[in-house]
Amino acid sequence: MKRIFVTLFLFCAAVSLLMAGGGRQDSGPAQGTAPAALKPFNLGHLNSTAHLLAFVAREEGFFAEEGLDATLTQFTSAAELAAGLESGKLDLAFIGSVPVLTFQSTGHDLTIFGGAMTNGHGYVIKTELVPPGFKEGDITVLRGRNVATVKNSVQEYELLVLLKNAGLAPEKDVNVVYFSSQTEAYNALQNKEIDAVSVYSPYASRARSEGYTVVYYCNEKDEFQNQPCCRQVVYTPNLKANPALFEAAERAFIKAYKFSQENRAKTIDDVNKYIPLARELVEYEVYGGHSLSSPDPDKKATVALKKDLVAFGYTKDYDIEPLYNTAIYKAALDSLLKASPNDAVYKGLLDHFNRYE
Repeated sequence: MKRIFVTLFLFCAAVSLLMAGGGRQDSGPAQGTAPAALKPFNLGHLNSTAHLLAFVAREEGFFAEEGLDATLTQFTSAAELAAGLESGKLDLAFIGSVPVLTFQSTGHDLTIFGGAMTNGHGYVIKTELVPPGFKEGDITVLRGRNVATVKNSVQEYELLVLLKNAGLAPEKDVNVVYFSSQTEAYNALQNKEIDAVSVYSPYASRARSEGYTVVYYCNEKDEFQNQPCCRQVVYTPNLKANPALFEAAERAFIKAYKFSQENRAKTIDDVNKYIPLARELVEYEVYGGHSLSSPDPDKKATVALKKDLVAFGYTKDYDIEPLYNTAIYKAALDSLLKASPNDAVYKGLLDHFNRYE
């Protein structure tokens, strides 16, 4: 009798496990089940809401589904992130488009293989310095002002372009003051010597909540439509040695993008865990229309930016082709589409890739 009871108990337990999904057979990264052993994966990011792909992928378990035990570490500058890649402390980093392009032009063996952020930056000014009748977008409000920004950044390049287009010259008409990080630049706005400062997500919303006035958002300027900002960057030898690792990471980012398009409230929760800011400000930065967090490499736009940087004299010319890999992203997206061929978000990403690769 005792043996019969034990047998029945084990049978019922097995049935319960199967009903709960414990006996699911559709294993594998693309189907959403995590491998038994996870590979350590170190990712560096900035204090930006626009880096939500990493936050969502970590919090929603997409990295784990792809076999990665991801550790996310916040850095303060592009130079620190690049050094982390080259030293082997980081596997992947989100680095601004302008600094990574200048790093490449000076011999750094760094490859772009995905996207993280498009647009999302601009400038703010102390409200008491804004003249009557000012309209957002008027760069001439910076005439005669001390403007803080970060050297070798998207924000610096955009400022120099807009000043030139407005007939204003740095040093002569606008005093540009350089800082090593966006945090330092923004904090300098508390000093009476600094009148205006560059911002990226979420500093613009933070600035508005603290009583400053937005000079412009880059997505509102004709010169910077679809301006690629932070890119997914890797140390080239590591990418060549282990492409499967980065394809797995890319699948996690694509899943995170899909999640962000379909789960607004939970995405804000995930971002807020890494960027502690008033929830409504995080929501505005993520969904307010001034930036887009997409994993697409956006090669055409980035190559166009590189050509503009060279033409402007910001950096020297070089061959970007060996340092731009779109195959990793395409393989990752194809694998997800194979598993979910009718998914509207994945199909939209494929259409964008085919037009802008």
